[in-house]
Amino acid sequence: MTFDGQLFSGITVLAAVAESRSFTRAADALGLSPSGVSKAMKRLEQRMGVRLIERTTRSLKLTDDGQRLYDEVGTHLVGIEDAAARASGSKDSVRGRLRVNVDPFFSRIALAPSLAGFLNRYPDLSLELIMRDDVGDLVADGFDLAIRFGQPPVGSFVGRRLDETRVLTVASPGYIEAHGRPEHPYDVDRHQRILFYNAGAARAFEWQFCRADEVLEVRPAGHLLVSDVGTMLGACVAGAGIAQVLELGAEDLLRSGQLIELFPDWPDERFPLYALYPSRQHLPAKVRTFIDFCVANLVARRQ
Repeated sequence: MTFDGQLFSGITVLAAVAESRSFTRAADALGLSPSGVSKAMKRLEQRMGVRLIERTTRSLKLTDDGQRLYDEVGTHLVGIEDAAARASGSKDSVRGRLRVNVDPFFSRIALAPSLAGFLNRYPDLSLELIMRDDVGDLVADGFDLAIRFGQPPVGSFVGRRLDETRVLTVASPGYIEAHGRPEHPYDVDRHQRILFYNAGAARAFEWQFCRADEVLEVRPAGHLLVSDVGTMLGACVAGAGIAQVLELGAEDLLRSGQLIELFPDWPDERFPLYALYPSRQHLPAKVRTFIDFCVANLVARRQ
């Protein structure tokens, strides 16, 4: 059998460009320079005798011929990648670069204290934890997976629920002493409130109170809006207002009495945590291992 290495190399570059929609991101994924990617595409187009990519100063997209070629070879490339991984043992070895789009709050409270031990266990792994406001396009942005709170957005990826944490309505003893304690969830509308910014919706998160099948909604109005959990917790402890916080990360403040849960009889509002990754049949060992690491840290926090 004759093997045309140059043709295979060009198609590999085409696949990277098609998935990332960027010469620069394709170059990063392949370990090439952007000019190297551009030259490889020109050689492939000359070899095929057709134009495969339309590129302007603002956008890049495949031509009809380019899209057809990519659609036909894409599944074969995945099969080759899986076969090579099995042959090299990387399906069972934690190695290489792992790039994670991670919620900054979760990373800070649940991962940071254990990262040194994790990296010591896997010295061949290079871990990149990138904090973003939203999931975005995992493949185009070069991420292996994302760890995010909230229901998964619509997209071409698999979501695995790792945990769910209660949403608590809290205030400091000082705030309660100065302004009184609301007796019912609807009473918070007459209090100073600290709201949290929902970047995906470009507005404050809604306030809900849940008890069994009963759900109450209170309009998200307040005199302070923040987008950082640490700032929200600190302002609440200082008496700036009532806040809705995740139980995950607020446990110490509740145990020490710096924050008081206002409505323990409304205990059923939950916020999920998901691992999101591209839809592939077999997860690399490095992805599986990192997800297990996240779950282990969540379990340890409850003990």
